[in-house]
Amino acid sequence: MTQFNVAQFKQQFPLLGLNVENKSLIYFDNAATSQKPHCVIEAIKQFYETSNANVHRASHYLSSKATTAFEQSRESVKTFINAKSTKEIIWTKGTTESVNLVSHSLGLDRLCADDEIVLSASEHHANIVPWQLVAQKTGAKIRVLPVTASGIIDVTDVDTIINIKTKIVAVAHISNVIGKVNPIEKIIARAKSVSAFTFIDGAQAVAHITVDVQKLGCDFYAFSAHKMYGPTGVGVLFGKQSILESMPPYQSGGEMIKTVSFNRPTTFNTLPFKLESGTANISGVVALAEAISFIKPYIQDSIDYSDYEKQMTHHCYQQLSQLKGVKFIVEGEPDIPVLSFLLEGHHNHDIATLLDSYGIAVRAGHHCAMPLMESLAINGCIRVSLAPYNTIAEIDVLIDTLKRILQKADSFVETNLSPERVKSIDSASRLDVIINTFSQVKGWDNRHREIMLLGKTLERLDKSERHNEYLINGCESLAWLKIEQHENNTFSFTADSDAKIIRGLLVIVLAAYNGKTAQEIAEFDVNEYFSKLGILQHLSPSRGNGLRAIVESIKHNAQ
Repeated sequence: MTQFNVAQFKQQFPLLGLNVENKSLIYFDNAATSQKPHCVIEAIKQFYETSNANVHRASHYLSSKATTAFEQSRESVKTFINAKSTKEIIWTKGTTESVNLVSHSLGLDRLCADDEIVLSASEHHANIVPWQLVAQKTGAKIRVLPVTASGIIDVTDVDTIINIKTKIVAVAHISNVIGKVNPIEKIIARAKSVSAFTFIDGAQAVAHITVDVQKLGCDFYAFSAHKMYGPTGVGVLFGKQSILESMPPYQSGGEMIKTVSFNRPTTFNTLPFKLESGTANISGVVALAEAISFIKPYIQDSIDYSDYEKQMTHHCYQQLSQLKGVKFIVEGEPDIPVLSFLLEGHHNHDIATLLDSYGIAVRAGHHCAMPLMESLAINGCIRVSLAPYNTIAEIDVLIDTLKRILQKADSFVETNLSPERVKSIDSASRLDVIINTFSQVKGWDNRHREIMLLGKTLERLDKSERHNEYLINGCESLAWLKIEQHENNTFSFTADSDAKIIRGLLVIVLAAYNGKTAQEIAEFDVNEYFSKLGILQHLSPSRGNGLRAIVESIKHNAQ
């Protein structure tokens, strides 16, 4: 029995000691990707320093050494999920590629018009879109299992939805948004009764619960290394050997080839190599074995580990429940520490950006689960996802920070960019005032405050004008841009967004472009401008992409 000590566990993750502008980083985005322990980082380093060679294809010492480590990792995965044979373990780039492999190799080969594919309403886009593409090509239809009020897949009508027309059932073991274990055993049993194949997305499960594919009885099970303390770019597809044997190759070239000729048909390698084309992420595969060795004793042998996760989940859920305005997107406490909620009166991206200014990393948006958001009648939510290197004290910091944010939401102190002052400045002078103010501001939290204040000065569009014609593509939050060209060939822009942080960024962008001609707009060095303000390096990728989308929309319309 392995004893769990959170302090000792956390010490094994070097990045968690990082400071962000003199604040200790609190990382609560583990459902997106987990941090990596020293042993995994060292395994990658050691491979390139002592074993770097391609696998299987050469007879020299380094290739033999690399191949041995590569195949030992396959054996580790087989044991970890209790597969029957290493022939059932296929390397992919991640869960997404695993879905694509099965949907295109099996789906395109087996599906016909009027066959049915069953998914659930809570699936990640990666377990929806590949099946949609295959359905379009084959004429198959997609049916959807709904979710209950508590967020798990509703099996009330499973006998009707999964029927004799069903050929493939693809569902997640645990939703990346809801954090509850789905009743996949019942779904698998029903699929078997009508001879349908079952694909289980285990990306969110393997770092939290024991997975036994033989006990589950599923035909396929997929997960990603990077969500279980392993490297990015490595995924595992388990498939029953008899089914994998019958599937045509998904991609071709490299190790999956047996013989090639212009004069006779090409023949393919045996499993598992038949479904592995090209050179794999060898160092990542080797490091995955280290990640399994690291985490397996905790998940499979340590009651303390599981109890600690439950303790964290319960504490976070209870503390969030007591905050005014918090509304969880589904009923009840989650099974793993993934908690998704809304703060009434506040856009989820605004809250996530504010938390980031305090060094707390959470995720906001639709979490690649737009159909789930649609079924819940929301545009997105805030997601706090924990790992056992997180602490109760960190959760308390999150709660205290949220309280502080809510208290300050409408009580910003006066600064150079107070709404009253900015509104009194003519548009031609706003650019210089903004640059001058930001040059004097130190720290992201202060810059963030100035951006939020600027958002209060935005001349907003009438609700009737917030429609698709003016919608800015590429901005995750809803944002609209209206353009007017004047007789002197200058342009003026009005804009709006549902997020306060985006409204502030819109003011910054419009200050640069309003009143300029098309040539002046094209010649303006916006990157230098953003550099002077010191904002791009602090924005999340989605925020940064949104900011660039606003600029590109202005340039495109002006041309």
